Amino acid sequence: MRKLVLLVLLLAGLAPAFASASVPDVPRHAVVLLYHRFGDPRYPTTNIDMPQFRAQLNYLASNGFHVWPLGRIIRHLRDGRLIPDHTVAITIDDAYRTVYENAYPLLRAHHFPFTVFVATRVVDEHGDSFMTWQQMREMARHGATFADHTVDHAHLVDRPGGESEKAWAKQVRRDVREAQRRLQAELGSRTNTGPKLFAYPYGEYDPALQRMLQKMGYVSFGQQSGAIGPGSDLEALPRFPMAGRFGTMEQFRSKIDTLPLPVTSATPDDPVVSRSQDPPVMTLALGSGLSRGERDQLSCYGSNQGRLPVTWLNRAHTRFRVRATRAFPERRARYNCTVPAGGGRYYWYSHPWIWPGRPESGG
Repeated sequence: MRKLVLLVLLLAGLAPAFASASVPDVPRHAVVLLYHRFGDPRYPTTNIDMPQFRAQLNYLASNGFHVWPLGRIIRHLRDGRLIPDHTVAITIDDAYRTVYENAYPLLRAHHFPFTVFVATRVVDEHGDSFMTWQQMREMARHGATFADHTVDHAHLVDRPGGESEKAWAKQVRRDVREAQRRLQAELGSRTNTGPKLFAYPYGEYDPALQRMLQKMGYVSFGQQSGAIGPGSDLEALPRFPMAGRFGTMEQFRSKIDTLPLPVTSATPDDPVVSRSQDPPVMTLALGSGLSRGERDQLSCYGSNQGRLPVTWLNRAHTRFRVRATRAFPERRARYNCTVPAGGGRYYWYSHPWIWPGRPESGG
């Protein structure tokens, strides 16, 4: 019955809404939440209503969750140190004005730390929809840290106008370094309290971009969903977007309870695919930590396509292949795979897909 409920909710764009419960021997992990706009219904795909956001913060405060700074979670993962179960980080992309006006007062009242990824040019140009440096300095005194989101929030995976790989890489490095320089000049030590953090604009990345950011000393985040743990790729860490129909309390309670699915390899590792690879084929290998009975309950879902067929590739059911049944019309899509973990919780893995050149369909 529980699998049927999960299927119905995911087909409807909802995640399982079962009560939070502890799972024995949970892996060291944390859940990172992603927000953009607060109380701005003009942009439904990137906005969360304030009653929803208020309820989410109250839920964290009332149910024993540990809200940690993002840098602290990364340091603990790198060092192999204990992270308590039910640890959450709050991140916000783009530095919209509603962060200061609507979200910040609530976060400050709860004494919750949070990280804002800033695309710096619009702040420098005093864009009406964005925070000011002075507002960010105030927020930094009360729990906020600020991190790199490039200068101009471009689609970094695109190579416009036949641009060479060398010219593309030079431009990206310039944009990332200039954004970091502006953050440092305006906010100083308030930019990071630990490792350098970076969020890919639109959550878009490819292996060349990952290698570049790694060499520049960054830990980087996408917008695919899932919990992070010891096996997670530090150059493409997942975050759960909380906006629109994905920001309901049912979704929220489910996602902050998730665990990282123990994936040891994913093929392809490049989320950028060609038009001829639509729908794409994904092959995953699962590591230790799941019983055969748990693996047999694995289900995968495609963006706006519901449940997808899964083909096991070995008798032990540790390798499988999944492919959507029809092409995706938008620039970005995802495959999400889940396994019940007991107590109403789920192991979760998400793989993003990107088709450069396709028009934007949302925020």
